[in-house]
Amino acid sequence: MEFLKENVLLLGLALGSGFMLLLPFFKKSAGGVANLSATEAVNLINRNNALVLDVRELTEFTTGHIVDAKHIPVAALTERINELKKYKDKPILVNCQRGMRSAKACDILRKAEFTQVHNLQGGIEAWLSAKLPVVKG
Repeated sequence: MEFLKENVLLLGLALGSGFMLLLPFFKKSAGGVANLSATEAVNLINRNNALVLDVRELTEFTTGHIVDAKHIPVAALTERINELKKYKDKPILVNCQRGMRSAKACDILRKAEFTQVHNLQGGIEAWLSAKLPVVKG
């Protein structure tokens, strides 16, 4: 007990360091949805024929999107969710500009009982940073 009192600062530092080491693990699958890197997303699309769902606004979508992406803005997702019904048990990769709106869209899909929902970590910006192709228009 005396040791704990004398070394409270060191113990706090050790606990904080341990938490920081585990933080990437928690971010990797926040809310039951896997956050995929651009490379992992390419594998999901190619190996599992995943649907790419782009939840950005139309103006953002037309500046460049992933090939064959389905466009449904996050604000309209709840009312248009029936368009995705046939993908309820199939892999879906959700993306937006940086990953925030797609995380919200993933929550909506999970609540609607979609089983294989994945979030593109970093959004289309991460996709472009990885020098992956986009379609304009």
